[in-house]
Amino acid sequence: MACILIIDDSPTEIFALRRMLEGGGYEVLSASNAETGLAKARHEKPDLILMDVLMPGMNGFQATRRLAKDPETAGIPIIVVTTKSQETDRIWALRQGARDYVVKPPVEAELLSKIKALLKEH
Repeated sequence: MACILIIDDSPTEIFALRRMLEGGGYEVLSASNAETGLAKARHEKPDLILMDVLMPGMNGFQATRRLAKDPETAGIPIIVVTTKSQETDRIWALRQGARDYVVKPPVEAELLSKIKALLKEH
């Protein structure tokens, strides 16, 4: 069973994403800020990460860049899941190392399809 780490400061978002992912047959870990998320990613080595952007402290773009540059976590695909819907935000996320970008609230079938495709590549 693939393990997915959700990094998001909103308990409501984590709950909703966890329900979707567990319904799709995934094991789910979560972190309520980027710093904790980075530590969990290095320790747990999830198969994929769902990353929020707007968080206190380190934002999701910074965390994505750190994960993508760290040899221990560089192979973990990241999907940015955020309320930021501008094309420039999507491009910036991909330049930081994200593999895909989804605007909140995610459509369950679309998100699960993107996850499945990335896990196949991984």
